Amino acid sequence: MHLVSWNVNGIRAIIKKEFVASVRAMAPDVIGLQETKAAKEEVLTALEVLPEYKVYANSSKARKGYSGTAILTKTEPIDVTYDMGIDVHDQEGRVVTAEFATYFFVTVYTPNAGEGLARLDYRQTWDDAFREYLVWLNRRKLVIVCGDFNVAHKPIDLAHPKPNYNKSAGYTQQEIDGFDKLLNTGLVDTFRHFYPEEIKYSYWNFVTNGRAKNVGWRIDHFLVPQTVMPLVKDAMIYNEYHGSDHCPVGLRIGI
Repeated sequence: MHLVSWNVNGIRAIIKKEFVASVRAMAPDVIGLQETKAAKEEVLTALEVLPEYKVYANSSKARKGYSGTAILTKTEPIDVTYDMGIDVHDQEGRVVTAEFATYFFVTVYTPNAGEGLARLDYRQTWDDAFREYLVWLNRRKLVIVCGDFNVAHKPIDLAHPKPNYNKSAGYTQQEIDGFDKLLNTGLVDTFRHFYPEEIKYSYWNFVTNGRAKNVGWRIDHFLVPQTVMPLVKDAMIYNEYHGSDHCPVGLRIGI
């Protein structure tokens, strides 16, 4: 199986670029998308250009054109659910879960702590709830979770760790601790497992032209349970694909 995750920063915008060609070049079996920034019906319409995939979309109830997630899959799932069943966390369309015969595929767009870390407290409650949700799923069958987790876990995961530490969203100790707690449930950061010393990023700031300078952050992740790591063949960051301020990340797993 080849699995891909991509924060597209607006599905309608990226469709006008080379998104379709990029998806077909990667040829994943399942794709998780984040930050679709469109209503469910708009996402479904936009993705009619990829008829080989079945599409399941979640959109923000609180703000139009904000957040949003989707799953595209070549194989029809047994079931698809949206959000976590917790009203306070289910307003922004941040989670889609597809159930297949042997695993759950979860895509997530984790809330950003925001300008001035204004949402950091909320972010911590989200991290706790999402972790408990994954633990609950994993009791039923194994979970593969991907998405924009909005956290650089270690200093190697961002270009300028010292000036950003406890000042910038995505690199506060609270967010790092939240990711640690997630991994402590038995999940593995697959890219870092295979490439412990590699400096590679999945997000760059458009405003500062970060991609051209490769001043970025690795905040897009594929996590799987430690018990299935023997089945994981590789984890990838696809820097060669453009169209968003994030690039796709991938996983190859024999499942």
